[in-house]
Amino acid sequence: VQLQAYGGGLVHTGDSLRLSCAYSGRNTASIYGMAWFRQAPGKERESVARITWRRFGPEYAESVKGRFTISRDNAKNVVYLEMSSLKPEDTAVYYCAARRTAVLRYDWWGQGTLVTVSS
Repeated sequence: VQLQAYGGGLVHTGDSLRLSCAYSGRNTASIYGMAWFRQAPGKERESVARITWRRFGPEYAESVKGRFTISRDNAKNVVYLEMSSLKPEDTAVYYCAARRTAVLRYDWWGQGTLVTVSS
């Protein structure tokens, strides 16, 4: 499975931005779920939002609840991360990832896309 994340950029506090992660390849049928992670400078990578294909609703980190929405477009093979009310602390490189099973271990990763939120 190949994942390609895009949509990052420079925005201002309070702005909105949508990230996209296109997934492709022969094994996309084996995807159980996908997630967005982020890593800010000098910090560890953290899970932001995740979604499963069939069973469970989306889940979010406390820091983004109510502001970020993860969704999937079946027809386009794309997972989105809609971000609103952005804050400077949301500045990070955002990565998308996919997993085969319910275990929270991700098998495939996309390259990052940088989101910078200026105050």
